[in-house]
Amino acid sequence: QGQLVESGGGSVQPGGSLTLSCAASGFPLQYYAIGWFRQAPGKEREGVSCTGMSDAYTFYEDPVKGRFTISRDSAKNTVYLQMNGMKPEDTAAYYCAIARGAYGSRTPSQYSYWGQGTQVTVSS
Repeated sequence: QGQLVESGGGSVQPGGSLTLSCAASGFPLQYYAIGWFRQAPGKEREGVSCTGMSDAYTFYEDPVKGRFTISRDSAKNTVYLQMNGMKPEDTAAYYCAIARGAYGSRTPSQYSYWGQGTQVTVSS
């Protein structure tokens, strides 16, 4: 059974940057669609970004568009979420998820495998 392990979370001041990593074992990521999601306390899990197999049809939700970048390194079997210009409303637990298929999805239920999450806090 494969697993996804996230890292890179932490605390950052508004305007700062963080890069989240999601290392996969047991899943050749080049054959999977990837999604990043987040969940703030008391709120539902929401989509952040997704990309299809071979990075086709990359999508960003409006709150992060222009600030966040999703990418993958197939050689390292790792996906990344580069977060710039961070805002207090970006504070949440962030999760990576993968699904077989050519296209990413904005819907959490479409993903079969999830990481454990990493906490991101943006405050001054």
